[in-house]
Order: sequence, then C-alpha cells, then structure tokens
Amino acid sequence: MTFLPIFPALLGAQAPGDTMLRLIVPYALVFAIFYFILIRPQQRQRKQHEETIQNLKKGDEVVTAGGIIGRVVHVKETLKDGQPVRSMDDAITIESGTSRLVVERGRIAKIRGAAGVSSANTTV
Repeated sequence: MTFLPIFPALLGAQAPGDTMLRLIVPYALVFAIFYFILIRPQQRQRKQHEETIQNLKKGDEVVTAGGIIGRVVHVKETLKDGQPVRSMDDAITIESGTSRLVVERGRIAKIRGAAGVSSANTTV
C-alpha cells in the first residue's frame, strides 16, 4: 500500500514560499548590520565634513589632502547668475609659511582651528 500525503503541512513539509523566505532573511540581516555599522555613519561623517568645508572662512587654519597646513587668506566663490554659490570647486588661497597656495575647496581635508578661536590648551 502506498501512502500519498494529502496534507503535506501536517507531515512537516514546507511550502515553497517559506523556503525562499528562509534564504532571504539572513542576507537581509547582514545587509542591515552593514548599513547601520558602516554605511550610515560614513554618510553622516561625509555630510558633516562637507558642511564644515562649505562654512570655511578667512583666518581658518586648514590641512589640505596633500598634508599642507596653512591659514585661509582668501575665498573665491563661484558666481552663478550673479550670485555667489559655494561649491567644492571654489578657489581657496591659503598661506603656509611664506608661500601662498591656491587649492580647491574640495581638496581641504580638515579644519584645524576656526578664525578667532585659540587652539592652545588653557589650564585653570
């Protein structure tokens, strides 16, 4: 006598959609972990860096991507329709020692000190 299961779910068999779900869930979890641990913080850091670079002004002490440390002497913003527009291609003139260099705004790696703010540590 052959036994043909009429209700496979009662005997422990899985539906085809359930198998697909079991394959997708681990990949979704790994992606979610990567997103919250790596991708999202990096996007936040990049956005904060771009905002800082956009607010660059005369007197700020900066470090370029090439490692040159200098003080901002002049910021030449791009003009669009007669209005100044801040872009990453703006020409920034920095003074390092006795030399003056012109670099793009996007090539500034970090701002070491803001204008008018002393970077020396003071103890009370």
